[in-house]
Amino acid sequence: MAVCSNCDAPLADNAAFCAKCGARRAVSSPASNAIAASAATGPGPSVASPANATARSQMDEKVAALLAYLLGWVTGIVLFLIDKRSYVRFHAAQSIVVFGGLQILLVVLGVLSGLSFLAHGPSGFSLGWALRRLIDLLALVLWIVLMLKAYQGEKFRVPIAADIAERIFGVA
Repeated sequence: MAVCSNCDAPLADNAAFCAKCGARRAVSSPASNAIAASAATGPGPSVASPANATARSQMDEKVAALLAYLLGWVTGIVLFLIDKRSYVRFHAAQSIVVFGGLQILLVVLGVLSGLSFLAHGPSGFSLGWALRRLIDLLALVLWIVLMLKAYQGEKFRVPIAADIAERIFGVA
């Protein structure tokens, strides 16, 4: 009877692996090579192929779509570039347009608010500040709604922004 070269446990004649430690059986003859090969393809521990490992390691489509909104337009760009699934690309493109557009709007309002402060004093600045906070609130609500809808598997379209995303990025 053969013994395991790793733990010295007795091995069955047709075993490819040790029942005690799981080590692969040392193969020394053509007959034992055939036994080990047939045992390795039958029941027992199997080795995952690289193709299977890649398929299993890809994240869920809904999670990827949610992540497209997580850091606004930044994660939208990243996921648009690396993920080729249409559902994820749609949400990534919409994230770029929605949160990129809101970011640009906030910068423009900040500049106008500063200019208004210079021209009209504190009253002009407070109006700009109020508008910026209103846009911040809108962005927060959109951020939460879009992440929830993406995770629920819905292709929620933000009016105007979804159409712009389709035209610019060619997603549907």
